[in-house]
Amino acid sequence: MKEVTIRGQRVPSLMQGCMRISNLSETQVDALLHFDLEHGINFFDHADIYGGEGVCETIFGNVLKKQPALRDKMFIQSKCGIHRSETNHYDFSKDYIIECVNKSLERLQCGYLDYLLLHRPDALMEPKEVADAFDALYSSGKVRHFGVSNHNPYQIELLKTALQQPLEINQMQMSLLHTPMIDAGLNVNTFDSHGIERGAMTLDYCRLHAITMQCWSPFLYGMFEGNYLDNPKFPEVNQRLQELVDHYHTTKAGIAIAWLLRHPANMQVVLGSCNTSHIKDIIDASDIVLTREEWYSLYVAAQNPLP
Repeated sequence: MKEVTIRGQRVPSLMQGCMRISNLSETQVDALLHFDLEHGINFFDHADIYGGEGVCETIFGNVLKKQPALRDKMFIQSKCGIHRSETNHYDFSKDYIIECVNKSLERLQCGYLDYLLLHRPDALMEPKEVADAFDALYSSGKVRHFGVSNHNPYQIELLKTALQQPLEINQMQMSLLHTPMIDAGLNVNTFDSHGIERGAMTLDYCRLHAITMQCWSPFLYGMFEGNYLDNPKFPEVNQRLQELVDHYHTTKAGIAIAWLLRHPANMQVVLGSCNTSHIKDIIDASDIVLTREEWYSLYVAAQNPLP
């Protein structure tokens, strides 16, 4: 499997998203973890809200508790900052970040987090408070590395005015049918709506600053609107995917992942599937290197204009 580098640390280009493991038994999660590790996926993505209040972290932690030797074989990442209540909101205050991490560690039973990400921006964020929280978590050994999710360059720059630790990851939605970070760069100085910088040049910024991009929802279109693979709403892109499936002897999901990994931005892809057969097909396709012509043909087939 292709690997990428996060600030000198080699990690797999595919990572296991744990948002859906609340639908599995502990026995099924145990089987999923062993399958992943046996096939080179040793990076696991959590958030304190997945499955409800810590449900996914709890299930994962119960499996780890029974097999503590697994911990040293894994990179474990979690996210915090989304506050579920009667009025959902975001909270990057020092006390809340530390409280969330302590609860995540208690549920995950893993000793420390390899990576902690701030989960979506907080409009009321004070960089100094975040820095104080990160300092406390880092010095105590509870978190080794830090990052963000769904942040634009200026939000990251604002955080960096106070942080001592580097921000190493930015987790953003990206798929063949969700490409605003690419569209704006290809449609510079045009009147086409694709030239609007909805991604605020985040992709190029992360490349410039050695921040690893983690792509979530690699098979979805819109904001959780649905899967585009074999979806009759998108005949052109599915036809082109099928042509490449026939050429490379893989699956549409495999080609969709190869399309993301062909980009030179040092990306990781978060796999939300818990279906090991599906994951195996994607692993097998992850080393496919699409040609430039193939990559652009898929982009155009997804109804993205080239100027």
